[in-house]
Amino acid sequence: MPLRLDIKRRLTARSDRVKSVDLHPTEPWMVISLYSGGVVVWNHESQTMVKTFEMCELPVRVARFVARKHWIIAGADDMQIRVFNYNTLERVHMFEAHSDYIRCIAVHPTQPYILSSSDDMLIKLWDWDRKWTCSQVFEGHTHYVMQVVFNPKDNNQFASASLDRTIKVWQLGSRTPNFTLEGHEKGVNCIDYYSGGDKPYLISGADDCLVKIWDYQNKTCVQTLEGHVQNVTCVSFHPGLPIILTGSEDGTVRVWHSNTYRLENTLNYGMERVWCICGQPGSNSVALGYDEGSIIIKLGREEPAMSMDSSGKIMWARHSEVQQANLKAMGETEVRDGERLQLGVKDMGSCEIYPQTIQHSPNGRFVMVCGDGEYIIYTAMALRNKSFGPAQEFVWAHDSSQYAVREGNSLVKVFKNFKAKKSFKPDFGAEGIFGGFLLGVRSNSGLAFYDWENAELVRRIEIQPKHIFWSDSGELLCIATDESFFVLRYLPEKVAAAMESKENMTEDGIEGAFEVLGEIPESVKTGVWVGDCFMYTNSVNRLNYYVGGEIITIAHMDRTMYLLGYIPKDDRLYLGDKELNVVSYSLLLSVLEYQTAVMRRDFGTADKVLPTIPKEQRTRVANFLEKQGFRQQALAVSTDPEHKFELALHLGELEIAHQLALEAESEQKWKQLAELATAKCQFSLAQECLNHAQDYGGLLLLATASGNTHMVGKLAEGAERTGKTNVAFLTYFMQGRLDKCLDLLIKTDRLPEAAFLARTYLPSHVSRVVNLWKESLSKVNPKAADALADPAHYGNLFPGLQQAVLAEQYLKETHVGVRAAAEYPLIMPNEERKVLEESAGFVSEEAVSEPEEVVKSMDESFIVAAAAAEPPEAASAAAAEEPIPLKQEITDPVSTTEEETVTSAASPLPVTVTPEHVEQQKQGDSASAEVPASEPEVAAMRDDTIAALEEEEEAASAEEDTSEGSAVDVTPKEPEIAQSGPVEAVTSSAQGHVQEMSPGAEAASVSERRVTEATTENVVATQEAAEDVVFTAGDADEMPVYDELEKDVISFQAPSNIDTAAAAGKGTPVTKELVSEAAASAVAVEELIFFEDTDSSALDVPVQVKVVPEFALDPLLDPLEDPMPAIKPESAQAPGEGGGGQATGKHEADPEPPALPRPGPEGDEEPAEELEVEMHNEVLDDLDLDNFDLEDIDTTDVDLDDDFLSE
Repeated sequence: MPLRLDIKRRLTARSDRVKSVDLHPTEPWMVISLYSGGVVVWNHESQTMVKTFEMCELPVRVARFVARKHWIIAGADDMQIRVFNYNTLERVHMFEAHSDYIRCIAVHPTQPYILSSSDDMLIKLWDWDRKWTCSQVFEGHTHYVMQVVFNPKDNNQFASASLDRTIKVWQLGSRTPNFTLEGHEKGVNCIDYYSGGDKPYLISGADDCLVKIWDYQNKTCVQTLEGHVQNVTCVSFHPGLPIILTGSEDGTVRVWHSNTYRLENTLNYGMERVWCICGQPGSNSVALGYDEGSIIIKLGREEPAMSMDSSGKIMWARHSEVQQANLKAMGETEVRDGERLQLGVKDMGSCEIYPQTIQHSPNGRFVMVCGDGEYIIYTAMALRNKSFGPAQEFVWAHDSSQYAVREGNSLVKVFKNFKAKKSFKPDFGAEGIFGGFLLGVRSNSGLAFYDWENAELVRRIEIQPKHIFWSDSGELLCIATDESFFVLRYLPEKVAAAMESKENMTEDGIEGAFEVLGEIPESVKTGVWVGDCFMYTNSVNRLNYYVGGEIITIAHMDRTMYLLGYIPKDDRLYLGDKELNVVSYSLLLSVLEYQTAVMRRDFGTADKVLPTIPKEQRTRVANFLEKQGFRQQALAVSTDPEHKFELALHLGELEIAHQLALEAESEQKWKQLAELATAKCQFSLAQECLNHAQDYGGLLLLATASGNTHMVGKLAEGAERTGKTNVAFLTYFMQGRLDKCLDLLIKTDRLPEAAFLARTYLPSHVSRVVNLWKESLSKVNPKAADALADPAHYGNLFPGLQQAVLAEQYLKETHVGVRAAAEYPLIMPNEERKVLEESAGFVSEEAVSEPEEVVKSMDESFIVAAAAAEPPEAASAAAAEEPIPLKQEITDPVSTTEEETVTSAASPLPVTVTPEHVEQQKQGDSASAEVPASEPEVAAMRDDTIAALEEEEEAASAEEDTSEGSAVDVTPKEPEIAQSGPVEAVTSSAQGHVQEMSPGAEAASVSERRVTEATTENVVATQEAAEDVVFTAGDADEMPVYDELEKDVISFQAPSNIDTAAAAGKGTPVTKELVSEAAASAVAVEELIFFEDTDSSALDVPVQVKVVPEFALDPLLDPLEDPMPAIKPESAQAPGEGGGGQATGKHEADPEPPALPRPGPEGDEEPAEELEVEMHNEVLDDLDLDNFDLEDIDTTDVDLDDDFLSE
């Protein structure tokens, strides 16, 4: 029978004439040299050209790989040998090797040598370790030396072919050839050695169209192959298959059997003349070079002829020799996964045919060898012939008594007990057969399963399988195709019932014969079933097994391996490669049994098997359980802390996860557990986890979301201590601790940011930070440092800074540290607040803390005279002007998001005043200004002051229109700045009245504040009217009078009682401040109702608030609007045009209201206790906090001017 070789073309690369080809031993590369002068590398797997080398313009006749050096060595007709690195494409070396065309290069398999032959009739040996020196020259041929080749069995020997019609065999180190073979009638073009160990053969091809096989030991020609009709250009012994390949200029490649020398096949691909052939050890690929390009073909099967029985005996064929190895002989030798097993090999003898497949029977008693179109069944023990016959394929049934063979493409024979039982021709032909519990036949239309007993059709499936694997129980099978594999369940009961009843039978067989369990998109090379687990190797050299729809990887292999089988007692899986090496991998039978029981839902068996599984394998079992959906069981089985932690998170087992996190001390685990604890509202656990993870961002989120102020405070300190400055800054900022924010920026050398933060929130610190910034910047860029302006020296460049300082102090003193979350709807957002307007007219508590001795030391007579001389116009200007804030303190930005709290009893409450009431107030102020002074010196000073101010009256009116709530810069060159007499006079006058008209013993803090603010406002207004000057923050260094004014105006404290008549004679300030004190804002009422954590004693007593309807504020909509505006009259009325001044607003009664002064006819005073009782009773009459509603408050019956001024 002819040799059955499947020949497939794998690559066709069109190009110019190819003079040589070579295959890389490890990479899927083929290098070709072209007659046009180039060298090209092709990838035969991807079918692409990957590298190109331009050598010269002359033909390159040879190119070879040197894999151990990553080189390509090429010889051309320019007599040069070039060496290139095929990774970097750089030329490593080039030298002139011969004086004529270079025909061939041979690379020594182990030494750093190459041989080159040339048309100069010489052979040279080159040593690349000695800088490519020529070690030896071999002379003897009398014509062109066409090819040289090393002997694979003796690397120090090589042979050469020449056009002088001889073949010479040489020895390295000898100048003369060992011997010469003669027999060809024309020039010899090519030679090759046989690589097998059984024959010392040499093959040659010549221009006489003959191929001769030589025995180089006997120096005789043993065979001549005839068939080519033109010059034979290339010959080759295949390194693995028993074939000889020869190529000729007739365009054909002929395949000869190396044992019988029979012509097996002739290949003609129509690409003109054949010039070269190259085989590759360990591969069935062969490269061919033609005039029009190159081709790679694949011959036969790549899978080695190996088989293993259930007891561990392995048989394989090395060429025609059959050998055996027994795994039992290894004894207790330690075996590592993936390592080659050192097996003792036993020669079983020579086979009459060339084995292409070897397969043990299911019981292991027999072994079948198939090849050359025949099969032989041997006994496994002694390799005795049991049966034989013609067959293209041979398969065993599920028992050893039956087998089937395929003869040709249409006939299948079934044998039982080595006798033919039945022959049949499948309807669609037979291109392949498969054994197992059913006989499978592949055809063009698909796969058909037949019953072994009567060869009846069971089921036809439209699929083109490569392999079919049956489980030992016959219940499961795997059908592998080129791209995927299918797992099916065979249902023999339904098949038997259908065959008996002849029901459900169609032309495609029995419909319910198989049940599809799954499809896996992987290409299976070899496979074997162990229980319900399918072991297989795939196309990417992975060893996997499939169970329950899941794929588990056992190992990644570095080369193609083929499964031999599984030995349960060893708990190991065995594989072999093309070189007949055997390796193994551990796979516990108990694990497979457990997984099989779980897949069958036999949990009783699974529980029994579990204790037998070693602990190191429990994690693999747990992974399997998890993928099957049994996470709770997986958590109990797993021993891997990482896996257990993941399972505990999935199952929500916080205690287990917490314990595992404590053991692992992993930041990532703490974060994961914190997330789960937060989702389950276990905030204390979440806080602990975040602390362990040092996750300050998470802690900040948790603290703010839960309203834990104590936690926020600790977080700020911890973040700063550990260097988490971003979190520390944000936490301090949320707490309103702006001084800490500023210090943090300075500490981290973020001085520009610190300067901008100070300018925005802490204007009183701007100068200090700017100085630090300048000092730091001067070390790098002195010019840039000098360009920074300090507000202490360049006040004109910082407009509004003083107002910002006042706003800072205002926010600091009115800030509420902590509020309940329920109050959020009642608090005005920061973006809606107008802090500069809120702080207008505000005077800090620190501004009125100067000792009383300083106040008494003032010149009373001068102050009285200056105050008496103040005209009505000056009074109007004073009413329109706002005080200039001069004290700077650190404030808290959080207060900008909160309502102002009710301060102490001494703190004045804001009032909202409408323009109509301001007009009425101005009329009252004008009338009060006409009251004559009782003291003669006051009248005299008044006349002098009026005369001094008449010249600046017009300027004062213009100043009134433009200076509301703002300041205008005045240059220090104006002479009026130094003349501060009128201002001092007014200040002293106001202070003098305060000292003269009050005993001070029963003074209340509210009265003191009213007098202080009234006098301050009067002084500022009088100063503007008299001097027409307004000062900015930048002028402090150049105006000493202003410094004195600051001290005088801000730092004095008024006594308790005031002469109302005298105050009325000086203008509007006293009256206006009484009105503003009596009218409480909506904000203050709201604070009394809702906010409890304040220091004011006024909150202890409920109050009745009366509101003028048209001016009442809705505390829910706008609780902070204009809490403390300055009352600014538009113009002063004539004395006779208006009556007494009036102002209405919300009035807040203090728990212990202070006594207010009331002037009598001769200046004697009414006791303050009567006024206190009267106000207290009036406030508490209608007080009902249970039914309190701001909209129902009526203030129409309150007339502060009538109540307090008319008596």
